[in-house]
Amino acid sequence: MSRRVVVGLSGGVDSSYSAYLLKEQGYIVEGVYLKLHGRDDYFEKNIARVKRVAEFLDIPLHIVDLQDSFFKRVYKPFIDTYISGETPNPCVVCNREIKFGEMFKFAEKLGADYLATGHYLKHNGQYLLEASDTSKDQSYFLFDIDRELIPRLLFPLGNYQKSDIKEMASKIPELIEIASQKESQEICFVDNQYTDILEDYTDIDRVGEVLNSSGEVVGSHKGYMHYTIGKRRGFTLRVAHDPHYVMDIIPDKNQIVVGKRDELSEYRVTLKNLNMFIDDREFKATVKLRYRSRALNCSVKITPENSAEIELEEPIFGLAKGQAGVFYRDGKVLGGGWIT
Repeated sequence: MSRRVVVGLSGGVDSSYSAYLLKEQGYIVEGVYLKLHGRDDYFEKNIARVKRVAEFLDIPLHIVDLQDSFFKRVYKPFIDTYISGETPNPCVVCNREIKFGEMFKFAEKLGADYLATGHYLKHNGQYLLEASDTSKDQSYFLFDIDRELIPRLLFPLGNYQKSDIKEMASKIPELIEIASQKESQEICFVDNQYTDILEDYTDIDRVGEVLNSSGEVVGSHKGYMHYTIGKRRGFTLRVAHDPHYVMDIIPDKNQIVVGKRDELSEYRVTLKNLNMFIDDREFKATVKLRYRSRALNCSVKITPENSAEIELEEPIFGLAKGQAGVFYRDGKVLGGGWIT
């Protein structure tokens, strides 16, 4: 049985140690680095690192330029989602379209049996599973990949703690520098704030009205794209004794709606454009409605339009359109969709 695997290398400790583990386990390993966005200084540092890793492991390295595809499928939709008044999740889109889309196709062209990455999660051949290190688990970000790919994927770090990976990598002389470097930010193409990107494409600084939940004008803001659901600062209210949070964004009128925390509570949620790993039309599960949020118990009904109607057992506060909702049961990813 062939054991050829292509490993996505980023220049970080997780992907580098993944390649090391696979080589130690007897796989025939090749590395691939993806150029995704137009930050040459970012690429130069990372490519230098992955070249050192590939040389240390004595594996072939491929550098693939996917900047055009990334811009069309991830970067531009990121901008358009904010303009539409919603909150994007580009990492989920990138995993579906690029890392487990274009990179998987590239691995197949090389004749690989498997594609591996440094993500923290596991699978059992049929379902994605949460990582042993639940604080670093990234299964939420992979819910939208093609279920048919799962048997062809390897996640070498799924059974490890992140702290153990850094410690073990730091004991390998060739990986010490990579093990000690600062962790990369969550969104690779955002240096500081997402608004720095938006202002290159649209006018984000347009003073607008702040409304309360009754539709009354109660203050002003500096432009709706500066706000996401749940934000409690950056706008001015005429009179407010209690903290107020953004409840809704009305982009065509450049307005935001604010309210007290209890006004943000929701018991019913709808997800659209589902990607499911089970075929049940009604089921009970837990659902994560933000990456860092606690999974909430819920009942789910799948509609003929491929949406999910969710009834929560306890409320979610600050539900953001455009974010992902992912269903779990006993550490297993059942599927998910997009909050609408």
